[in-house]
Amino acid sequence: MSEMITADLVDLDLSADTKEAAARALAERMVAKGRVTDLDGFLADVAAREAQMPTGLDGGIGIPHCRSAHVTEPTLAFGRSADGVDFGAPDGPADLIFLIAAPAGADDAHLTILSSLARQLMNAEFTTALRSAQDAETATALIRGDARTDTTGSADTGSSAADVGTQGDAGAEGTPENTAASPGAASAGAAAGSTPETETAETATTETVTSTAEETATAATSGESEASASPASPASPSAARPFRIVAVTSCPTGIAHTYMAAESLENAGRDAGVEVVVETQGSAGFTRLDPAVIAAADGVIFAHDVPVRDKDRFAGKPTVDVGVKAGINRPGALISEVQEKAERGEATGGTAPTPVERSGDTAEGYGTKLRKWLMSGVSYMVPFVAAGGLLIALGFAIGGYQINKAPSVMDHFVWTQTDSWAALLFQIGGVAFGFLIPVLAGYIAYGMADRPGLVPGFVGGAIALTINAGFLGALAAGLIAGGVVMAIQKARIPAALRGIMPVVVIPLISSAIVGFLMFVVIGKPIASAQKAMTDWLNGLTGSNAILLGALLGLMMCFDLGGPVNKVAYTFATAGIAVASPSDSAMKIMAAVMAAGMVPPLAMALATTVRGKLFNRTERENGKAAWVLGASFITEGAIPFAAADPLRVIPSSMVGGAITGGLSMAFGATLRAPHGGIFVVPLIGNPFLYLIAIAAGVCVTTALVVVLKSTRRQAPGGSADDAGGATAEKRQPIAA
Repeated sequence: MSEMITADLVDLDLSADTKEAAARALAERMVAKGRVTDLDGFLADVAAREAQMPTGLDGGIGIPHCRSAHVTEPTLAFGRSADGVDFGAPDGPADLIFLIAAPAGADDAHLTILSSLARQLMNAEFTTALRSAQDAETATALIRGDARTDTTGSADTGSSAADVGTQGDAGAEGTPENTAASPGAASAGAAAGSTPETETAETATTETVTSTAEETATAATSGESEASASPASPASPSAARPFRIVAVTSCPTGIAHTYMAAESLENAGRDAGVEVVVETQGSAGFTRLDPAVIAAADGVIFAHDVPVRDKDRFAGKPTVDVGVKAGINRPGALISEVQEKAERGEATGGTAPTPVERSGDTAEGYGTKLRKWLMSGVSYMVPFVAAGGLLIALGFAIGGYQINKAPSVMDHFVWTQTDSWAALLFQIGGVAFGFLIPVLAGYIAYGMADRPGLVPGFVGGAIALTINAGFLGALAAGLIAGGVVMAIQKARIPAALRGIMPVVVIPLISSAIVGFLMFVVIGKPIASAQKAMTDWLNGLTGSNAILLGALLGLMMCFDLGGPVNKVAYTFATAGIAVASPSDSAMKIMAAVMAAGMVPPLAMALATTVRGKLFNRTERENGKAAWVLGASFITEGAIPFAAADPLRVIPSSMVGGAITGGLSMAFGATLRAPHGGIFVVPLIGNPFLYLIAIAAGVCVTTALVVVLKSTRRQAPGGSADDAGGATAEKRQPIAA
C-alpha cells in the first residue's frame, strides 16, 4: 500500500459539491504524481463505472473506482469532506471518499491490496480513526496499515501491503474468543498471522476464503465446532454446532463492493453466532469453496451484481439471492431470511435458485422484475431473429420474392442453380424463425425460475405457435411457466424427493399446467388479440404511419440498446417473423433499424466536425462509432451518453424520430431484422431510406454541437470540462 498512497494523495479538506467534482479533485492529485496520464479519459472511465451502480455506501463512505487504460500504476487517493458529497448511498452524503484507480491490466497483487482496503472500510474503528486524523501523514499511515486501529493503540510499522485488511479485521474481532466464533473471523485471524514473505500475489487474494474453507471443512468432517460453549459429544456432533451459511459476493468491477459485502456478512454472522464462509468472486480471481464446506452448510446467500460462477454447486439449499449492496447494507437481515427459509424447509429444486432477484435488491418492485424477465427472453431470441431474418432476406435477394413458393430442398436441389441456393437459404431461415416464439417463452421462464423453467416455457411457446397466438402468446406462456415453477419451488418438499424434483416432478407438473392453460383457457383470446394487432398494423397509412415511425424512433434512441430500445426492436421483428411479412411490417422494421443507426453515426460525425468539443477518449470512440452505427449497433453511442446524457440523449431522440418518420413516409421496406448498411440491397426504396438516415444524423449532430458549444461558453468553464473540453485548454479546479 505504501506505493499506492502517499500524503500528497490525501486531501483532508476536500471542497466539492458533487461527486464529479470530488473525483476530479482527487484525480488531479494522481495526475500531479504521474499516476494518471489523461485526466478526462480517466474521469470518463470513473463516470462509466458510476453509471453502472452508485458507489456510495452506508456510513458516509464513497468509493468511486474503475479500471482505466489511463492509469500507469494502482493508486489510491483519499479525501475528507466536511459538508459531504452525494454518492448515492441510502443514508446520505459521504464524508470519506476513496478514489481507486487500477490499470486496465492490474495484476492480482494490486487487486488484493485494494480488496483489503474494501474490507477495512467495514471496520468502524478504522473509519472513526480516519475522521479524527489531524494531518495527511496520519491518515496515510492508517490507510497503509502502518498504525493499527484496534483498542490497544499499538503501532506496527513493519506491516506489509497485504496486511492492510487483515489488521483491521483482527482489531475488530477483539479477543481470541471472538476470533473463534466463526470461520469468517477465524480466517481473518489466520490472515493476520501469516508470514508476508511467504505469500504470493495469487494466494494472497484468496487466502481468507481458503483458510476459512479448510477450517469449516474440518469441522464438518469431525463434528466439532470451535464456537460451541463446550466440546460437542462425538455421539451428537450437530447438537451444539451453530447455523452454517456459505455466501458468494461479486460486483461488476470486482474491486471494492465484492470484498465489502464479504466482510459485512462475516461480521454480521459473528454477531449472530452464525458461521459464515464467503467466496469472493473478484477481479483477482477466486478460490472455490471446498465441496465439504458447501455440503455442510445450512443455507446460501448470493450477494452479487454479475452472474455467480458455478452456481449449481449450491443447489438444493435454502437460498437468498440479492444484489451486492444488500450484502453490505443489511447483512443481518439476509442471515435471518436464510435461517427462516431453512426452518420452513424451503430449498431450490436441485439447481440454481431463481435468478430474478439476483439482478438487484429484493426491494425492487414488480414492474422492475417484470422488465428483467422479459428482457431475458428477448436477449436470447434476438440471435434467432438476426440469423433467420438475414437468411430469409438473402434468399429473397438471390432468388426473388417468389422463392417462398419453392419446393423443399430435400426434394429438389441442383448444385449449379442459383434458385436452389436461394431456396436453401430461405428455408434454413424459416426453420430458425420457427424457434422465435418457443425461445422467447422459454427464456422468459428461465429468467424467472432458471433451468427448471425452460421445459414448461418452451412447451408453452410451442403451443402459442401452434394456436397462432404469436408473440403475445409467447409472453403469456413464459410468464405463466415461470410463475408455476416458482410456486412449485416454494412448496415444502420431503428431502427424499428433492433429487428428482428438477428432472421429473417440476417438468411434469409445470408442463401439464401450462399446456392446459394455453390450450383450453387463455390461448384463443390471446390469438384473437394477436390477429387484431396484426390487422391494425396492416391498416396503418398516411399520417398514422409517420407518427408510428417517429414514436419508434424515439424509443430506439431513448436508452440506446436498453429495455425501451428492445421493446421497439421486438415489436418490429415480431411483424417480419413470418415467411410472408406484410408491407406494413416491413416498413416498421425499416424505420426501427434506420432510427437505431442515428445515435452512433451522429456522435461519430460530431467528433469529426467539431473534435475540440470532445476529449481524446471520446474522439477515439467516435472512430469506432462509424462502424458500429453503420452496422446498426445503437450501443456505440453509450460512451457519449454516459459522459453527457442531458445533451446526447435528447439530441439522439430528435434525430431518431425524424429518421423513423421519414422512413415511413418514404415507404421504405426491410425484410432483414439486422445488418445496417450492409443490407441496403434488400431495402425497398434504398436511396430515400439513406436520405432519411442522413437527415436524422445531421439533425442530431447539429443539436449536440450547439448544446456542447453553449456549455463551453457558459460561466464557470471548469465545471463544463468534465463533459468533453480538451485537456490542452483545461485549467485545474481548485480543491
